[in-house]
Amino acid sequence: MTTGAPNGANTEASAQPVSVKIYNQTYIIRPSDGNVERTQQLAALVDQRMREISHGLLTADSLKLAILAALHIADELDRANARYDELNQQLSARSGECADLLDQVLKAQK
Repeated sequence: MTTGAPNGANTEASAQPVSVKIYNQTYIIRPSDGNVERTQQLAALVDQRMREISHGLLTADSLKLAILAALHIADELDRANARYDELNQQLSARSGECADLLDQVLKAQK
């Protein structure tokens, strides 16, 4: 995704621009994959996270909120990636076990 000023500067020419609102600010974004709906959903997630965090803070500094939201989302991504790696390793181990069992069955039939 590329972002630009409200006038559309600094954007990719191939993607359809989409207007999103995050924490009362409007941004024009051109999704690099062309998926407007996904871009809107991601913007809504960021907006929601910023609003959740703002309820616990005394200040409403949008930059601080954006950084805290980014850290929360990065933490979720890191945890999801670790879980993905764990599941991938389990799947690989199980696949190896199945391949070994299949080899044993095929050898026994000879």
